[in-house]
Amino acid sequence: MSLSRPASPIEEYAKRFLEHLEIEMSRSLRTLESYGRCLDQFIRTTGVKKPEDITLDTVRDYRISLNRRTTRNGATLKKNTQSYHAIVLRSFLKFLAKQDIKTLSAEKIEVGHTPTRQVDFLDPDEVERIIFATQGSTLRNLRDRAILELLFSSGLRVSELTSLDRQHINLEKEEFSVRGKGSKLRIVFISPSAKGALTRYLDHRTDTDAALFISLPKKGLINEKNRKRDTLRLTSRSVERIVKHYATKAGIVKDVHPHTLRHSFATDLLINGADIRSVQAMLGHASITTTQIYTHVTNEHLKEIHKSFHDRRRKKK
Repeated sequence: MSLSRPASPIEEYAKRFLEHLEIEMSRSLRTLESYGRCLDQFIRTTGVKKPEDITLDTVRDYRISLNRRTTRNGATLKKNTQSYHAIVLRSFLKFLAKQDIKTLSAEKIEVGHTPTRQVDFLDPDEVERIIFATQGSTLRNLRDRAILELLFSSGLRVSELTSLDRQHINLEKEEFSVRGKGSKLRIVFISPSAKGALTRYLDHRTDTDAALFISLPKKGLINEKNRKRDTLRLTSRSVERIVKHYATKAGIVKDVHPHTLRHSFATDLLINGADIRSVQAMLGHASITTTQIYTHVTNEHLKEIHKSFHDRRRKKK
């Protein structure tokens, strides 16, 4: 929290908490920024100056204000977003308690029930249509196909995809390591089709940029003369635009994001018989609870199997 005025005691403690997350807990920069925004919002909205000012009434009033807040398009904040604010505040209070600082007990804040997340995923036919939409022999076409193939083959998060360097990919072994949330390493596997797409793309690269996926000029190939920055690495936002472009081109009416391909990767594994623990490991989920959002998909699949195969002899009579 960068402030021009002297920081209040609660702001100093919030700063220490974020430093604790960064150093002792090895949380990512994105997590630190998110937690920082939540705490800053809580402090500004409630006007608390010191830990003792945090009471049940203060927290209740703040949560009421969150529930009544509207976004720019007039929608209210999602229950998951509201719960996230409560989780951040609880973590902060637990940190204060460990420092023997008098404040509200974290256990007194109930996160509340959040609705089950709706998982949007693509059918195999839709995945094929999106990938087919990249057809072409230009470097851009080859790059975009490699991006889509790798996202579906590996279940990578878009931030993990954009952080990859060429040296990270081992096409011979068809696997590589990636550092995900919480700086945790996991093994990621490359399908034969993704391997082929990556090979064709990399064979056409003439630049020396370390990044695996780079932005391209509208005309011509990348060379050292026309680069304007130190690296041409694609941003997460650029990958989102690429995915949306080909989804639209393929005539997919769903709102498709890079994470949709991650969901499609997970549901494809489960529907084809993979156990949920293996899928958890491949997605890099810290908790099996997170992976269980896909259970309803497999339940639907089991229902189809039940209809197709159960009690068939009696139906014939």
